[in-house]
Amino acid sequence: MAAASRPPFVKTGAAGDLPRLAAEATGLTALRATGTVRVPEVYRCEITDGQARLEIEYLELRGLDRESGARLGKQLAELHRHFGERFGFAEDNWIGGSTQQNGWRNDWARFFVEHRLRVQLAWAIGNGMDRKLAEQGESLAERLSAFFLDYQPQPSLLHGDLWGGNAGALPDGTPVIFDPAVYSGDRETDVAMSELFGGFPESFYAGYRTAWPLDSGYETRKTLYNLYHVLNHFNLFGAGYLNQARRMIGKLLAELRG
Repeated sequence: MAAASRPPFVKTGAAGDLPRLAAEATGLTALRATGTVRVPEVYRCEITDGQARLEIEYLELRGLDRESGARLGKQLAELHRHFGERFGFAEDNWIGGSTQQNGWRNDWARFFVEHRLRVQLAWAIGNGMDRKLAEQGESLAERLSAFFLDYQPQPSLLHGDLWGGNAGALPDGTPVIFDPAVYSGDRETDVAMSELFGGFPESFYAGYRTAWPLDSGYETRKTLYNLYHVLNHFNLFGAGYLNQARRMIGKLLAELRG
């Protein structure tokens, strides 16, 4: 690893947190290797004095503005052109405080059902999701392939957790992304999540679409992709997200009926 030119940014945790920090380091390294979007360099990830410790490059960041947002949109499209052979990732990682199950699949719809949607639904049932909504969620899972009859995404390298808090810009306007949950999947999932919690300027979306236009079915599929994150928030933070998940499941089932 290159030596830091200034003190590093350090994340610490209990020794048992080492796999989570190591997965973050792996994701940062994978993104950095593409040479597309600026990400912090990883210096080391290890147990020190009984604590898990991740040291990465310290970067002075500010919020995205119109210019840096447009640059990030174009660079994200470039990142998404780094394709894998299959959907998934070589190891599991974390989405917020939840384990994100990866593995490999040749079929994107099956990957999303088995490694994303059904995992969160199972946890949600254990966390108090009502039976009717759980049955609706399973009905959606069973019929989900209908959203992909005329759309076959390629396995793009994804940031995986692209909300506004995980992006910024250097003082010179260079965009930066960090705290990834990397895997290979449909590029639309990154774009969809960027819309879920806000924080990205309109120039970001214009820049992305200029570099690589989105398919016309994106507006429907983004609800499907963001359902994964809303269910995850329910499982992490409680009932405040349940009604949002209910509305999303209802909207998707209505699309299937239509």
